[in-house]
Amino acid sequence: MRKNETLQSNGRKNVAVQSKTIESRSDLGRDAVAAISDALRPLLADVFALYLKTKNFHWHMSNSHFRDYHLLLDEHADQIFAMTDDIAERARKLGGTTIHSIGEISQHQRLADNNDESVAPIEMLSELCRDNQQLTKFLRATHAVCDEHNDVATASLIENWIDETERRTWFLSEITGDH
Repeated sequence: MRKNETLQSNGRKNVAVQSKTIESRSDLGRDAVAAISDALRPLLADVFALYLKTKNFHWHMSNSHFRDYHLLLDEHADQIFAMTDDIAERARKLGGTTIHSIGEISQHQRLADNNDESVAPIEMLSELCRDNQQLTKFLRATHAVCDEHNDVATASLIENWIDETERRTWFLSEITGDH
């Protein structure tokens, strides 16, 4: 039996059960893993919220530029969704925990949802532009936590996400005039 296993009675026989305690899997130490995981959790929630809002606007877009905006938002949504697995897996690689459910996303997200039945296309794009700007700030703050704990691997991923998020912001701001 491994160090983190215990014996528990299961009726007639004993069964080895894996402990729920997560050990640090890196040289960063428990405090660093906790701080980085705590920063990645709301970041992941925000990325999921932005993904869903982008898809919402993609699905409900209509106007004379429908095709262009529809395709742009689909491209953006794919890029945003691609971040989710990397964020969650990075927390787990370090030995931390991550989001478990939609309920946890709503508890941790900082970006606001948009449940309005009808939103004008330019307002959709402006809102997404502002949300991407805000996400860039959240990414930079998470990068600072990684820098504080010398987590260069997570910081490197975040640097790429900042570049992608700034590109989305640029495209949206050029369309909306939100400079």
